[in-house]
Amino acid sequence: MSAPEMTALKNMPISFPGLFGDWEFNPDPIAIHIGHGIYWYGIILALAFLAGLVLCMKQAKHYGLTEDHVLDLVLWAVPCCILGSRIYYVIFYLDLYRDSSGALDWSRIIAIWDGGIAIYGTVIAGALVVFFFTRRKKIPFGAMADLGVMGLLLGQIIGRWANFINREAFGSLTDLPWRMRLWVSAYQYVEVHPTFLYESLWNLAGLALLLLVVSKGRRFDGENTWFYFLWYGLGRAWIEGLRTDSLYLFDWTLFGAPIRVSQVLSVTMAAVAAFMLFFQIRIKRRSPEGLLVNRLAAEASAKAEAEASESAAPETPPVSEPAAPESPPAPETETPPEGGVHGNTD
Repeated sequence: MSAPEMTALKNMPISFPGLFGDWEFNPDPIAIHIGHGIYWYGIILALAFLAGLVLCMKQAKHYGLTEDHVLDLVLWAVPCCILGSRIYYVIFYLDLYRDSSGALDWSRIIAIWDGGIAIYGTVIAGALVVFFFTRRKKIPFGAMADLGVMGLLLGQIIGRWANFINREAFGSLTDLPWRMRLWVSAYQYVEVHPTFLYESLWNLAGLALLLLVVSKGRRFDGENTWFYFLWYGLGRAWIEGLRTDSLYLFDWTLFGAPIRVSQVLSVTMAAVAAFMLFFQIRIKRRSPEGLLVNRLAAEASAKAEAEASESAAPETPPVSEPAAPESPPAPETETPPEGGVHGNTD
């Protein structure tokens, strides 16, 4: 069976024989059997989203933003990102959504609950939402994106384990000690690269670098974002080459091999990100004073100093009108005796 055709059975056990011997794990993809079922895939993605949201809310103040900014953005981002991830997947797997006559089967296209989403569609839709949101709120795009990629990375770290439960997104055949054994029929198994684990660990290292190194030395709004694209692009370009379920760029080939969409995007994204980091840091020589959080802190400090100066200034006594000089007392005049003035007579 060729690697691109491998599909693992979802009701058969998973094991790592090179690490744990005969120990097996056989999770049911359906967590709760109600109606069509509540799948672990959805539960894990929901937990990934909530974890990313909490991280962004905790970190918002370090980027000059508020928790309200994060919550307002999420209200728009969640439905748009789900739609974007589905559209991206359908475009590159369009033949799977045609009926016998070749026409598009819209009932299957909208049936997202049957599976079929792509992380790059999520990233593209998320970037567009952030762009329009920041323009409306009049805040720097780079500051909001720097915060958002931290939550996105954490979400990817957790979300990849949904692929593990579903026995999907695995790699090609290998005999490495950490190989993963999956069953492709009741009697046949394959031992493959656990690429879901590779990407989860790669993103965990990227998040640690963001939290402990990059974000603490940021020189411009957008530095976290370009680092994310560089780090994720490099990792995904390598991991995608191991996977057996890649989306291909229609029927195009390069050197006789089909072109993997995610590899092309990853390499392009990493190259652009590396250039932008070099341009902003080495050529434009951006400094931390231009960060939104530092500008807001400087404005708040200046305002506090001005208010302190006003309150510390001595009060000027009120200026009163000079008192008018008192008029001198009028000279006393003797009152003549009653009857008039009489002279002496002999």
